[in-house]
Amino acid sequence: MPETSLPPVPYAATAVRPGWAELPAGLRDALAARIGGHPVAVRSAGAGFTRGFAALLTGPTGDRVFVKAAALAEQRHLVDWYAHEAAILARLPAGLPVPRPRWALTQAGWYALTLDAIDGRTPRLPWEPAELDAALAAYAEVAAALADPPAELVALGLPRLADLARDDILWWGEVAAGREPMPALPAWAPLAELVALESRLPGYASHGGLAHCDLRVDNILLDAAGRAWICDWTWLCHGPAWFDLASLLITAYAGGLDADTAFATHPASAGAPADALDVTLAALSGYFLTSAAAGPSTASPHLRAHQRWSGEQTLGWLAVRQGWG
Repeated sequence: MPETSLPPVPYAATAVRPGWAELPAGLRDALAARIGGHPVAVRSAGAGFTRGFAALLTGPTGDRVFVKAAALAEQRHLVDWYAHEAAILARLPAGLPVPRPRWALTQAGWYALTLDAIDGRTPRLPWEPAELDAALAAYAEVAAALADPPAELVALGLPRLADLARDDILWWGEVAAGREPMPALPAWAPLAELVALESRLPGYASHGGLAHCDLRVDNILLDAAGRAWICDWTWLCHGPAWFDLASLLITAYAGGLDADTAFATHPASAGAPADALDVTLAALSGYFLTSAAAGPSTASPHLRAHQRWSGEQTLGWLAVRQGWG
């Protein structure tokens, strides 16, 4: 098992967001009208890597809602993401541990999406084994429900992981071809083997039901009863559930837990190709490490450092499995 490694900034403190007082007065009034008056408490979400407003609002009668909001002109991509997420959440099968949309509104040049409040927190790193078990159990529910996607979800025209891999995830081949700068790598890292491994992902990803496609520790909330809830559903795509599983377990590996066994014994990995985990780790390591070298981000000042750390952990896990170094 590796030594424990923690991200440079806790996942619960990566976001840079506008506060309630920074929202346009017209938007604040419209939200207040929906929750019975101006909120008596506002708890901003510290996790995430976007600059959209995201906070838990408590109304004067005790009603609590989670609100995401973005400016229509300046943050159009966030508006589109939030509206797409609302469509997905409204169509996910009943009974899953996911937040549900209540309503949305457009006011004062802003779009706001309101979800049921989940009274929970981002899991702390390194993972407590019981909390990781809760997250894995929640994902087992989700993966089983999405193995045969409901028609109303398919009708949304969701992207395919195989296409996303070719267009946005696979970077080692670009590095090898000289079309992308070489990120800082250990001397032992075999570029040719990384290229060969990642190149299998599109073929593997063409099978499966639906995958969350952004399953990370900061997209999970743990409630007071210890149940895990899976949030942030913007990137739902056609693809295998084991891709999500590998993505989630990167932080488990970094925390010194037996991520290999957790992957191999989880229902989402049933039927996966024998090298599915290695292929996914190769692809994600290239994605993270090349992204980390892309220069400052306007989304969060912590994004590039987190990508670098994630890439290092992903490549380190793969190296142990492959006997590199």
